[in-house]
Amino acid sequence: MARIAGIDIPRDKRVEVSLRTVFGIGPTLARKVLAQAQVNLDTRVRDLTEEEVNRINSIIQNSEFKVEGDLRREIQMNIKRLMDIGCYRGLRHIRGLPVRGQRTRTNARTRKGKRKTVAVKKSVKAMK
Repeated sequence: MARIAGIDIPRDKRVEVSLRTVFGIGPTLARKVLAQAQVNLDTRVRDLTEEEVNRINSIIQNSEFKVEGDLRREIQMNIKRLMDIGCYRGLRHIRGLPVRGQRTRTNARTRKGKRKTVAVKKSVKAMK
């Protein structure tokens, strides 16, 4: 099993696709890393030599891109900063509502969670 940036990448997939399991590496960056490491894109992970794995690993560690823990930490710090300064986006994070301008009257269930039904109170006039 190849271990890159602290993550065990899938063995049976192509290297290009398998690298994407590392948080922060997408299709474009995966191709760039493999081009620098001089590894064929169609090679399966199980067919990689130890030397090729080490080259890929060193390129990812020495690149200017953040991956895995560092990237997750940076994203969390950015969100915490927005919440601390009390800007609109920060308040939306605090309240658990959509941050990027989506509608909330309907939908938005991913952010808002399960529906909470509110009982309707009858007025005194309606009961007479």
